[in-house]
Amino acid sequence: PGVQRKPEGWVGLGCCELAIANECRRACRQASAKSGISSQCRKEYETALYNCVNRNEMGSLCCSHAGRHTNCREYCQAIFRTDSAPTPNQIRTVENYCSVASPAVVRCFDNYTQSYPARNPLDSLHCCERAADSKCEEACRRVLVTIASEQEMVEGLIEGCGRQPLPQDPLWQCFLEGADTGGGRRRAGGGGGAQDAASSPTGLDGAKLQCCSRPACQGCEDLCVGLFSMSWGSAQSWQEFERECEYRLQEPSMMGCLADVREPCQLGCRDLNYCTNFNNRPTELFRGCNAQADQGALNDIRLWERGTIQMPFLIIPVKDIRRCQPETWKAIACVLQVKPCLGSSPVAIICRSDCVDILEQCGDMDRFPAGHSADTICDILSPTDEPEQCIPLSRYLRVASLGFCSEEVVHPCNPNPCPTSHLCEVNRKGCTPGQDCLPYLCVPGCKLGEASDFLVRKDSMVRVPVASGEVGCYRLCSCGTSGRLEDCAETPCLDTRSCIVGGQRKSHGTHFRVDCNICSCFSGELSCSVRQCLSGESSEEDRRRFTGSSLPCNCADQFVPVCAINGRTYPNACIARCTGLQDSEIEYGTCATRDPCSPSPCPSGQRCVPTRRVCLSSLEQFSCEQFECLSRQPACEGQPQEPACDTTNTEHPSLCALYVRGRSLAYTGPCQPFTKSLIPVSGHPLEKVSGHCILYKTRICVDNPIRPMTCLFTISGISKAVVCADCAQLHSDTCRTMFPTGACCPICAGMMRILWSKEQVDILARTANRGPITVSDIVHGLRLHVSVPQCDVFGYLSIEADIIILVLPVDLKPTALQIEACSKEAEKIGVLINSGSPVLVSHVPLSALTNAQVYVSTGGVSGVSPRPTGPSFVLLLVLKSENKLHVLWFVY
Repeated sequence: PGVQRKPEGWVGLGCCELAIANECRRACRQASAKSGISSQCRKEYETALYNCVNRNEMGSLCCSHAGRHTNCREYCQAIFRTDSAPTPNQIRTVENYCSVASPAVVRCFDNYTQSYPARNPLDSLHCCERAADSKCEEACRRVLVTIASEQEMVEGLIEGCGRQPLPQDPLWQCFLEGADTGGGRRRAGGGGGAQDAASSPTGLDGAKLQCCSRPACQGCEDLCVGLFSMSWGSAQSWQEFERECEYRLQEPSMMGCLADVREPCQLGCRDLNYCTNFNNRPTELFRGCNAQADQGALNDIRLWERGTIQMPFLIIPVKDIRRCQPETWKAIACVLQVKPCLGSSPVAIICRSDCVDILEQCGDMDRFPAGHSADTICDILSPTDEPEQCIPLSRYLRVASLGFCSEEVVHPCNPNPCPTSHLCEVNRKGCTPGQDCLPYLCVPGCKLGEASDFLVRKDSMVRVPVASGEVGCYRLCSCGTSGRLEDCAETPCLDTRSCIVGGQRKSHGTHFRVDCNICSCFSGELSCSVRQCLSGESSEEDRRRFTGSSLPCNCADQFVPVCAINGRTYPNACIARCTGLQDSEIEYGTCATRDPCSPSPCPSGQRCVPTRRVCLSSLEQFSCEQFECLSRQPACEGQPQEPACDTTNTEHPSLCALYVRGRSLAYTGPCQPFTKSLIPVSGHPLEKVSGHCILYKTRICVDNPIRPMTCLFTISGISKAVVCADCAQLHSDTCRTMFPTGACCPICAGMMRILWSKEQVDILARTANRGPITVSDIVHGLRLHVSVPQCDVFGYLSIEADIIILVLPVDLKPTALQIEACSKEAEKIGVLINSGSPVLVSHVPLSALTNAQVYVSTGGVSGVSPRPTGPSFVLLLVLKSENKLHVLWFVY
């Protein structure tokens, strides 16, 4: 991204946010010309920054020839706002408006377009998705990644796809379309004028703009909005923002938010050449484990060896660090660059005791700023020794002990192997025997603004702030095939009303406990789970009888199931009412025993297909239909093209195609190799599916697919007792087991209990107009944030009115390291939810999530929440008689 002019100063100022290294970004903001960044910004690492600067300088030169001719100047400036080559329409528009008025603009512009860089083959990876079959798609990806010359690419594609290129073939059409643009993908389709490129629904950076509501002081909020909304600030405003806001520990919420956008926490670190003590740490979270950070740490050490440490707001004189604790200084430099993520701490700061110790030993106290000592400096830089808020240097003064064990957990997207316009996602499709496929997928994306490098995936719905930066006001937009946000619609602005709980005022956005229940306050709406608790007024008799396992609202433990209109089976009417449902919204019997296609509600010529779902949206907005209407036409035109796997483990391009061919659905998505053998699971009379098929179809867990009568979460509609005593053996001796809400058996995993705003869910569903928001939507959205292929995400709506999310190891015999990785992934997501990070809340419907309580199986209980009281509960359940509810109510 780039911009044509700034209010004052250097034309490259708007590119500074694209800098990777902090010192480069700082130098860029202070520069008055490109020469001012060369000492701190290495061209081999900061390619996006230099490309943007070069483009802006060329744009400033070319468009200055337009003089007073406004239209010519505006269309010229539009060309230089995008990081793609100009489209043919844009070129023609500039020629039409400038050829007579300002021929010099056209000549300059022609020189620019002719010198535009050659196409990067990786920018065409999205075309592989249009291949006719999986074999051709795989060949396409392999060819584009491994072959350099265009002729060899064409030959490789012909050989891999088994056919000659045809102009009507969607795959080759995509390649030709890219070639017509003279380079990367087109950012704007159609007009190519100033309005196409200049207007943005998100402002300059819609991701960072979301952080502007976080500052503790109004001055920082105003600066933030001014820098990331509609117009670029001056060099002075950037420096003021950096000095007073961005790096001040007094602004932890904004610091963490900006850090998430620039460098989100990712699992794993390896292949560092200087910060070698950070290698082989596959279950630790880092923001910057990459070659740039590694080199940055070395550069910092070389600067510090000159005798001073330059901070944005403080200069620290030091002795010769080559002789005074050199390994400790190296660890400090690496911590500041590689940036370990720790709990809810927004930035990587070393612990106060380490800070004081190193400055007392190696600080040049005679040259300290007036009034400062080691203690006062560390009060500013490292004010705490709390283990969840600081990083002890001792951890990185030694080599990691894992060694080869680290290969048990891999990180295919870290470092990012994809081109800049694509997101990296874990390839969970799997590979057929003999197929050569990559462990990751490069998915086309859209940037959230001209100066943003934050991407969202194609076809997704996102929530972004309005371009003006008005706090609490958002738009919903979809990421189109053009690579830009489109079809935007404004939502009602958020009301930051507080909630009154027990006579106390709880602020908007806070989460807390009321007795044993988790609660959150969001826009004046109080959301709480409905677990039965003992209160302070409980009598001694109540306490004596309380087991810790009472059902919500103290309902009876009788199993008289009811099916609610949200698609969920509740154990009895009392529990359904406890979650807020009315008698008119429930019917006796299980949901799965009801055939939504009898009689068929679909129009003539369409097939009714049962599609079970549990809805979170208010049903006044959208009905929670348990079916889909599919075309009976062989072509399946206009139907969603999502892969589907049948009960013979054969994959079809769509659900429609599967039914046209007379097959039975096992689950949506690509076929997985381990679901070939079908093992019936009781409780789902409508479809013959295996335990693992149920798992992949509904994202609901099964305990033990080998024993049909032992389910972790029984499928909605079970009509007889589940024997909970026969649990699958856990293969890890180091796992600290847990029992999710409604579980028969213990698991080793990461677990979250999540609350959501019902009002926000309704607003999102109504504005997006894509139907009700379901539990499955939440699970699939969170799944994209798990970066380790050894872990996967499953979830269900509990009878305590919260969403249970499990991050589970996928191997049958997971190692302790894999279990720890899943726990860390759960912790990472929990922090993103609780902090309202743009990394997560930019995505619909995840923006409606308000609170996550996290429980982990390793290293004790996560700092996010206390351990649940599951084990004593489950032991009681197993002792209950078979016809009692406590053995039965484990439904999603």
